[in-house]
Amino acid sequence: MQGAFGDIVVLDLSRALAGPHAAQMLGDLGARVIKVEHPGGGDESRGWGPPFVGPEGDISTYFLAANRNKLSIALDLKSAEGRDLVERLVRQSDVLVENFRTGVLDRLGFSVERLHELNPRLVVLSITGFGHDGPEGGRPGYDQIAQGEAGLMSLTGPSSAEPYRVGASIADLLAGIHGAYGVAAALYERERTGRGKVVRTSLLAAVTGVHSYHGTAWTVGGQVPGAGGNHHASIAPYGAFRCADGMVQIAAANEGQWRKVAALLGIDPEDPRYATNRERFTHRDELIADMEKALAARDRAHWLAALGGAGVPAGAIRSIDEVYAWEQTRSQGLVVTVDHPVLGPVELPGPPLRFDGEPPREHTAPPALGQHGEEVLAWLEERER
Repeated sequence: MQGAFGDIVVLDLSRALAGPHAAQMLGDLGARVIKVEHPGGGDESRGWGPPFVGPEGDISTYFLAANRNKLSIALDLKSAEGRDLVERLVRQSDVLVENFRTGVLDRLGFSVERLHELNPRLVVLSITGFGHDGPEGGRPGYDQIAQGEAGLMSLTGPSSAEPYRVGASIADLLAGIHGAYGVAAALYERERTGRGKVVRTSLLAAVTGVHSYHGTAWTVGGQVPGAGGNHHASIAPYGAFRCADGMVQIAAANEGQWRKVAALLGIDPEDPRYATNRERFTHRDELIADMEKALAARDRAHWLAALGGAGVPAGAIRSIDEVYAWEQTRSQGLVVTVDHPVLGPVELPGPPLRFDGEPPREHTAPPALGQHGEEVLAWLEERER
């Protein structure tokens, strides 16, 4: 199966995480992704760890997370030979992905104008830290910096006095997701116009774009949201609660679910403090205390079974190893096996999309540096003929 983008060629000039994640998503959909890396070490994430694996202990598991379904070619963008090869690749590509600092690609001789001279149909995805223009458009940006600047850390953690970063590099990953989504839209538009365009996003835009109700709490409601720990900012009860042997998560998002929770825990649902979501949220600390007093009588397995039987959304808090061992995870195609040139068969996190009527795709392993140089050159020469 080729996939939806089976006839699309992506030239991936990006590195680290946001750009590579976007290109990987396009590769998951069948695109031929050609990853351009500097001969002197390649993508900087090849050096990020631990953990490192392999016979020499030099293969970064970080790099493996963002580069499946790609071909790697090593070339120096600052050399005349390297720039000439990039020009040839641009002419044969549908999409170019880059996440250089603003102005770097221009200085290398590949401004947007030049790229579209070479290939008017080219879609360019440009991911920056804080946007390509504006008073701070040239700032370098990494994930944690963006999480702080875009307000996410102020919403995360036990209290506003202790802001936490989200454990995953969520600004990078969201920027990659938004970028791939923008590329899909631009490719669709190209079918009508015959011309490519530039798609821009940033770490700042990616995080601000998912503020959702936290954003409107301020822009409409005039309230500055703060960190709420493991409990929802607008709904109660909705969060993590202590039981006899750990924690269980309970989400009662409507009155019917709340009444089922109350019945299981022996709490009067008509108590004036708890009669509506507004009242429950106002008295949330008291509600949590009453719920945890009841939950302390039994273990997590008991409560998960009881809540599930009553139709109340509830769950455990799994460690990463538990997630990948969970049969539900595997049943959704969220673990894929690839044949790595050094490691042999390894399991990787799989793509989050499935398409009805299509069998699971075969995925290729993240490449060794320059692994596909000869293959890409042969393909390019064939295309040029």
